[in-house]
Amino acid sequence: MKFLSLQHIAIEDPGTFKDFLLDDGHSLTTIQLDEGENIPSNLDEFDAMLCMGGPMDTHMEQEYPWLVPEKKAIGEYVLNLEKPFLGFCLGCQLLGEVLGGQVVKSNPSEIGVLDIHSQEDIKIDPVFNFLPHTYKALQWHSYEVAGLENNKDVSVLGSSPTTKYQIFGYKKFAYGIQFHLEIRSTTVDEWAVVPEYKNALEQSLGSEALPEMKNAVNAEISTMQDQCKMLYQNFLKILSD
Repeated sequence: MKFLSLQHIAIEDPGTFKDFLLDDGHSLTTIQLDEGENIPSNLDEFDAMLCMGGPMDTHMEQEYPWLVPEKKAIGEYVLNLEKPFLGFCLGCQLLGEVLGGQVVKSNPSEIGVLDIHSQEDIKIDPVFNFLPHTYKALQWHSYEVAGLENNKDVSVLGSSPTTKYQIFGYKKFAYGIQFHLEIRSTTVDEWAVVPEYKNALEQSLGSEALPEMKNAVNAEISTMQDQCKMLYQNFLKILSD
């Protein structure tokens, strides 16, 4: 299978999801948008599109003009070609906007290892049906998707007390996931040096919060990585259908 990954900062790649697909012999084409790389014109040659997180927000088109062709490419891939898509964090928000929703400021920001609650529709979802009723995941976001209630093809699969669209699916082939299961053991240290992420962490949890966050991640990372592998395996199945 041929995967395309749209990335917004080099250290935020598909993580263990990438490791699993490469170990299985699939190909991955990475487009580093923040470094000026262009999205391929023939998107139909790819079996799936991944869209990762980043320190920018969806409304920052003047500061990051490549967001405009990126949104267009996601729309082409999901709405016109109707091919499998998985967006993490910022990628989740970009999908939400493409589907007619809004991306709004979170109140408050969600940063840390926090609870996610599965919703009823997850039981019949082919990709996320393995997740338990309540589970923990790494959150690191200050914006979130809203306003998809009028899109009859969108299902809410996971929520938290302050964020409705933690996971949502579109027609059971395109998904947004606001949190992070794809993390490696080095992820928190790598992200904590990104100024935007560092500032958000300290504003939400205090200047000494990093060690506590690392401990919380270490306590759950084995479970999160197992869940990411199940996510990868289930996503691969819909590519084969």
